[in-house]
Amino acid sequence: MNAETFDWRRFLTRWSEEWADAQGDFGDLSPDDAEDRQRRWLGVAPATEADIAAMAARLGYEMPPSYREFLRISDGWRHAGGFVWTLAGTREARWHEDTSGLGEDFDELWGDEDGPEEVRAQVGLWSRGLQLDVESDATYVLLDPEDVGPGGEWAVRVWAHWRASDPERYPSFAAFMVAMHQEFHQLESGRDGQDGAPAFVNGTTRAQDAAVDTARTAALRGRHEEAARLLEEAQKYGRPHASELLHQIGQLGGRHANGRQLPHPDNPRFLTELLPLHATAHPGGGRPMDGRHFADPELFPDTAQAAADILREVSEGTYRYRPGGGFGEAVDEARELARWGDTDDAWRILRAAVPVWKPLGPDHIAPVGLLADPVLAPLLTTRRRLELLATPRGGERGPAPAPACDEDPGGLSWLARPGGLRPGQSSPGDYRMVLVEGVAPEELPALLGSAPGTALSPPLRRWDVSRHHRPGRRSSSSYDDKALLSVGRAGAGWSFGIDDSPNGFSTDRLVSPARAASARGGRAIVVWGQSGRDTPLFHVSAARGGTPLYAFTVRDGMIEDSSGDLPAELAPGPLGFDSPGTAAHTAAAARALDAIADRYGVALPRLALTRGRLHSFESMSWIRPPGPGEPYVIMGIG
Repeated sequence: MNAETFDWRRFLTRWSEEWADAQGDFGDLSPDDAEDRQRRWLGVAPATEADIAAMAARLGYEMPPSYREFLRISDGWRHAGGFVWTLAGTREARWHEDTSGLGEDFDELWGDEDGPEEVRAQVGLWSRGLQLDVESDATYVLLDPEDVGPGGEWAVRVWAHWRASDPERYPSFAAFMVAMHQEFHQLESGRDGQDGAPAFVNGTTRAQDAAVDTARTAALRGRHEEAARLLEEAQKYGRPHASELLHQIGQLGGRHANGRQLPHPDNPRFLTELLPLHATAHPGGGRPMDGRHFADPELFPDTAQAAADILREVSEGTYRYRPGGGFGEAVDEARELARWGDTDDAWRILRAAVPVWKPLGPDHIAPVGLLADPVLAPLLTTRRRLELLATPRGGERGPAPAPACDEDPGGLSWLARPGGLRPGQSSPGDYRMVLVEGVAPEELPALLGSAPGTALSPPLRRWDVSRHHRPGRRSSSSYDDKALLSVGRAGAGWSFGIDDSPNGFSTDRLVSPARAASARGGRAIVVWGQSGRDTPLFHVSAARGGTPLYAFTVRDGMIEDSSGDLPAELAPGPLGFDSPGTAAHTAAAARALDAIADRYGVALPRLALTRGRLHSFESMSWIRPPGPGEPYVIMGIG
C-alpha cells in the first residue's frame, strides 16, 4: 500500500472492520470499544473545512497534506496500533512544548557536533513538535514542522521510554498510519486464536499470505530480491513464515529480516539447519547463542540427545552438515576436497548440485545449514552466497546465474604480496613451507612429524592451530624449532605444509626438512620468506629421494649461501635479490615464487589458508640442536 496516494476512506474502513472482527465477546470490551465494534468504525465524524481552518489559525500552521486528508475522513482515531489508544483530531492536537521534560536530555544527546546530521536535526523536537497522542501507553506521537519532505509532508516521530531507542521516524502522517495498521496486524497475528479469540483472517491477511507464497516460489526460482521485497512487507504484517523465509535470504547475503531466528524442535529443519546455525558464529551471523536448554530431556524428550550431540560438535568444530539426497552426496564430496584446501573445486561441486536441493518444508528455501559446517562455510564468500540464492532449486526452474569467479589466485607469488596470508595487512607476512611430490597430505606427519605417531589435527582455523597443538604452553626455546604446519594439496601430485608464524631464520643451524620430506623418492621444495622483520630474507632448498639438489639464501640484497645445481630461473641475481631494500626484495621473492610454481606446477589455496580450516601437525625441528659452546635461550611466562 502506497502511504502517499492511497484512498483514506477505504484504508480506514478496512482497518476498522478488521479491528472489529478481531475482538472477543462484548463482555470483555470497554463501553467505548463495544460501541466501536458494533458500529465497525474506529473514527469519528469528519472534520469540516472550517474545523481544519480553525486548527490552522489556533496552531499558526497549515497542517501537512496527508494529515488534512485524514481529518476530512475522521477527526481523530482510536487504537492507532497497539500503544496509542486515542489519536488527536483538529481540537486535541497541541504543541508539546516539552511538557514531558525530556527535551534537555535528548537535546544534549543529539547535539554532539560530530554526530550525524540526521541525529542533530532532532534537537528541539520536544519543544517544537505537534503532539497527536491523546491517550497512550506512555507513547508520544509528534509531528515535526521542521522536518518537511516532498509535497509539504511533516515527519512523524514516535517514542516510548520502554523501547530504549531514539524516536522512530516516519516521513509523513500517512506513512505513520500505515505502520500502525501493520503493528495492529502484528499484534493480532501473534495472538491469533488464543484465549477464544476469533481467527484473525481478513482481506489483508489473505493478500499478504498470498504474497508469501509468491515470494517462496520466486526465491526457489532464484529471484531472491523480488522475494525479499514481498517478504519484508508481509513481515510488517506479522504473517507466518515471512520472517523465516526472509531470514534465510539474509543468511546468504541478500536482504534480510531484523534479529535472528530462534529454532524450535517441532520444525523439521530444527536438527539439520536451525540449531546448528543457532549455535554457530558463522560469517555475518554474530556471536553464537546459548542453546543448552534444547538438550534438556525434560523440555524436549524427543530431540534432546540429538540436540546435545549437535551442540557438542559445533563447540568442538566437528559438526558436519548432512542434508541427505543428491545434494547431501555433493556436500560430502565438497567437504572432502575443502578439508585439503581444494576450495574452488569444492564450490564447483556444490554449485552444480544446488538445483537438486530439496526443501524440508514450506518455510525452507535455501541450504543455509552449509553456514554451520566449519569446513564448508568458508567456501561461501559473499559472491558465492548470492550465486546460491540466484540459482533455481527445489523443483523450480529459472535462468542460471553467472558463475562467481574462483577465489584462489593460483601459483605462489601471492605469498609475497601485502596481506597475502594476513588479509588487511599493508605489508607481506612471514611464512615457511614445504612442498612434497608424490605424497598425500595425510602422509606428511609420517615424514616430518615431531615424534613417531604424530597425527593430523581435525580441520582448524589458522588462529586455533597453536592452541590445539600446544595447549597451555607458557615457554619457548631456541633449542629447537618445530613448525606447526597446516597441510593440503598443492596441485596434481603435490602436497604442502605451511607455517605462517615462523620463528626467526637460523642461518647457522638450519636443517632443511626437504631431505626428510623427499625420502619416498619424490621431490621436495622448502621455501622460507621473511618480509615482516627488519631484514628481509628468502630461502629455497630442494631435495629428491633424500638427496639435496640445490639451496640458496638471500638476506637484504646479500647472497648468504648457494649450493647445488640451481635452476637458471631460480638464480638469485637475475631474480633481483642483489638489490637491497624491502620493496626490491619483495618483488624478487614474488618472481622466485612464480618460478617455483611454474617449474613444478604447484599452487597454494589462499582461501583455505586465510579463511578456511585445514588439518595440521607439529613438524620435526627445522634447526639442529646447539653444539658445544653454542648458546640457546628459554623464555617463559610466569
